[in-house]
Amino acid sequence: MGTNDCARRADLLGTVIETDVAVIGAGQAGLSAGYHLRRAGLAPGDGFVVLDRSPEPGGAWQYRWPSLTLSTVNRVHDLPGMEFADTLTGEAPDGVVAAEAVPRYYRIYEEKFDLQVRRPVTVTVVCDREPRFRVEAGDVVLSARGLINATGTWEKPFIPRYRGAETFRGRQLHTRDYKTADEFAGKHVIVVGGGISAVQLLDEISLVTSTTWVTRREPEFRDSDFGPEAGRAAVAMVEERVRAGLPPGSVVSVTGLLLTDRLKAARDRGVLVRRPMFTSVEPDGVRWDDGSFVRADVILWATGFRSALDHLAPLRLRGHGGGIVMDGRLATRVAKDHRVHLLGYGPSASTIGANRAGRAAVSELLETLS
Repeated sequence: MGTNDCARRADLLGTVIETDVAVIGAGQAGLSAGYHLRRAGLAPGDGFVVLDRSPEPGGAWQYRWPSLTLSTVNRVHDLPGMEFADTLTGEAPDGVVAAEAVPRYYRIYEEKFDLQVRRPVTVTVVCDREPRFRVEAGDVVLSARGLINATGTWEKPFIPRYRGAETFRGRQLHTRDYKTADEFAGKHVIVVGGGISAVQLLDEISLVTSTTWVTRREPEFRDSDFGPEAGRAAVAMVEERVRAGLPPGSVVSVTGLLLTDRLKAARDRGVLVRRPMFTSVEPDGVRWDDGSFVRADVILWATGFRSALDHLAPLRLRGHGGGIVMDGRLATRVAKDHRVHLLGYGPSASTIGANRAGRAAVSELLETLS
């Protein structure tokens, strides 16, 4: 869709809500932005409007698999102004389902700070109607001076293309489709991916059936949490990429995978035996370039996500490097247009990064608008 088409569609729509800042997405980054907009003196409505496509608070957390507990997730960092622990009821982390606890935290947070999130609404397109942006989301149409996009990645799962994948007679699914390991009992499952979710699901599925683990690169495990200095170095490498206009890289590819007690047990069971990527998919399994073959009933693509930015296409933010050139204090600001900030893109994709980035983005955006 071109910008002219976007403009014509907007003219056909009805009532337009005028606001200073449109926030798209109410996950960790969007709520952090809403909090700091409030702190800056803006009120919901004419000051800012938060739009979210999910039916309930919780961002992507509400869609995570039921077996994911607070003991197995990466740390859930506190949102500004309210601690996550204050919303827990004292249960042991092993028994607290993340898909229930985190959405509850977000709901209480939205109510406490009166963020007045509008949901469920899906933003389909954003157009530049100088000096404002036109944000179309079904019956909701915003006219905003500035834009904070916090749509994350959950809505855009990535599955690489491999020769013959369409011929596979078994089941193929992505991480976001996973529910429980029990549905794979008695089937051979190939788990593709070297990230945190991949090894967690590999461990879980291997307890009920046979598995094969496949990754593009040799996984690197670490025995302990990396310190603040190593964490900052990892984030800095991702930040360097987006400042150069390259697609964001994975922080895990820099930090490695933490070898938890559960993963040590999986290693001792022989589960963490990695094979390199296969070259083709066949009706009954996968084949490597040396001719070796593994029969499979299921291929689980734990191959990550991409930034959900299709609705921003009319703004033509992407550059020749395949990514978006970012600048600003924490690399949240689009260099091409300082009225636009992207949270959850690049170094702000982590939960702690989203919090810090929310504050920086609001500060810089309001400075631009003033």
